[in-house]
Amino acid sequence: MKAYSTYSDKILLDLLSDSDEAAFTELYNRYWQRLFTIAYNRLKEVQSAEDIVHDVFTVIWKNRQKQNIEQPDQYLASVTKYMVLAKIKKKTTEKIHNQKLTHTTAPVVDFPVEASLYYKHLLGIIKNEVEKLPEKCRLIFKSSRNDGKSVKEIAQDLQISPKSVENQLYKALQKLKLATRSLFSFLH
Repeated sequence: MKAYSTYSDKILLDLLSDSDEAAFTELYNRYWQRLFTIAYNRLKEVQSAEDIVHDVFTVIWKNRQKQNIEQPDQYLASVTKYMVLAKIKKKTTEKIHNQKLTHTTAPVVDFPVEASLYYKHLLGIIKNEVEKLPEKCRLIFKSSRNDGKSVKEIAQDLQISPKSVENQLYKALQKLKLATRSLFSFLH
C-alpha cells in the first residue's frame, strides 16, 4: 500500500493526472479545511462554503489530465476565491431579480368596481402577451410565476445555464412592460 500522505504535492498531482483516486483523496484531505475557511470567511454560510469546496475539487477532478498546476495551495486558494466571488455575484443578481419580480407583482387589495374591471383587463392583456412569448421564454416565465421556481431550479429542469434563464425572464418582463405601458400611463 502506498503512503500517499508522505508524497509531495507534485507527486500527487502527477498521480492525479493518471486518474489516481487515492492521490485525489490525499489532496482533498490536505486542502479542504483551508479552502472551507476561505469560503466561509467570505460567505458566512456553512452549506455554501461546503458547496464551494466540493465544486473546487470537482473541477480539479474533471480537469485532472489537462491542467498543469505548479503550486496547488495557491492554485486551489485562487480557484476557491474565484468561485466565492462568482457565488456572491450570483446571489446579488438573484436578489436584484427577485426584488424586480416583487415590485412588478402588486398585492390585491379591496378595489372599487372600476379598478377591479381595470385589473381584470390588465390580467387578460398579460395572459395574452405571455401566450405570445416564444415557447422557451413562455415556459421559463410560467415556471417562475406560476410554479414559483427559482432561477436555479428552472435551469436544472431545462438543463440550461442560470444566466439563460435570467435572460429569458428579463425578455419576458420587457415584453410585458411594453404591452401594458399604455394602460399604466393613464394612471399617472
